[in-house]
Amino acid sequence: MTHESPGAAVPKPQTMGSTEWVLLLVLAGLWGGTFYFYKLLGEELPSFTVVLGRVGIAALALLAIVYLSGQRMPLAPRAWSAFLVMGLLNNIVPFSLIVWGETRIASGVAAILNATTPLFTVLLAHLFTRDERLSGRKVAGALFGLCGVVVLIGPSATHGLQLQSVAQLAVLVAALSYGFAGIYGRRFAGQPPLITAAGQVSASALVMIPLTLLVDRPWTLAAPSAGGWAALIALALPCTAVAFVLYFRILAAAGAVNLLLVTLLVPIGALLLGAAFLGEPLTHGGLLGMLLIFIGLAAIDGRIMAYLGGLRRIPRQAE
Repeated sequence: MTHESPGAAVPKPQTMGSTEWVLLLVLAGLWGGTFYFYKLLGEELPSFTVVLGRVGIAALALLAIVYLSGQRMPLAPRAWSAFLVMGLLNNIVPFSLIVWGETRIASGVAAILNATTPLFTVLLAHLFTRDERLSGRKVAGALFGLCGVVVLIGPSATHGLQLQSVAQLAVLVAALSYGFAGIYGRRFAGQPPLITAAGQVSASALVMIPLTLLVDRPWTLAAPSAGGWAALIALALPCTAVAFVLYFRILAAAGAVNLLLVTLLVPIGALLLGAAFLGEPLTHGGLLGMLLIFIGLAAIDGRIMAYLGGLRRIPRQAE
C-alpha cells in the first residue's frame, strides 16, 4: 500500500537531529496552551467560529509574512488542492472536533485522547511509507508515552474515559486525522515551510468561512470578552501561525512519526507553563509521567538504545 514502486530502493529511515528535537520542544510549548484556550473560547463562541478565528487570523499573518519576505504563493490549482486536503486533515476536521469535544469533556481527557496520535501515525506510516516502517520499538515507545501522559495528567482525568461518549470519540477521530495529515504532509518536503503553512491555513479559512456563516451565524452572537479575544489571538498567532512553520520544518526533516511525538510532549509543556506562570506545583505523579514520556520518546528515536546495545557488544579487554 506504499506509493513507491516495488523495485525502488528503500529510503533511509528519517531520524531526529538535535535541531529537530529543539524545534519539537518549542512546538510542544506553543501547543501546550491550546486545550486551555479551547476551553476558554468554547464557553463564549461556537466551535466553527473558534476554528475560523484561529485559521483566519493565522492565514492573514502568514500571507503578510510571505509577501513581505519577497516570496510568493503558488498559483497552480494542483498546489491549492494539496493545501486544501492538508487543511482538512490537519486543521478543519481535528480543530472542529476537539473544540466541540471540549465543551462536553474535561481538557485532561481530551489531552489523553489526543496523545494517541503517535500510535495512529506509526500504523499509518507503516502502511503508506517505506522509510517509517512499523517496529516493536516504535509501538512500545508510543505506548510508554501514552501511559506517561495518563500519569502526568493524573488518574482523576481517566474517570470519565469510557469511549462511549460521542465527544470522546470525536477527539479520538481528531487524533486519527492528525496521523493522516502527518503522512500526507510529506509531499510538501521540497517546499519552504512558510509557504506550506500559509497555504494550508489559508485553504482552511476559505472552507471555514461559508461553513461558519451557514451553521454558527456569527452575526447573531455576542462579541467575545477581552479575555476571549486575547485567547483567540494567542491561539491564532503563536499557537498556529508560528507553530505550523515549525511543524512543516520538522516534518520535512524528520518524518511524520517523529513529528507527531509532539502530542506526547504537549501535556508536559502545559504542566511546565502552569508551574512557571500559575504557581501550580509539580507533583510526583507529574515527574513520573514526564519520565515515562521521555522513555517512550527515547524508544521511538532509537539512538540511545542502539548506543547501549553497542556498548553491550564491545568485548572486555584483557586485564
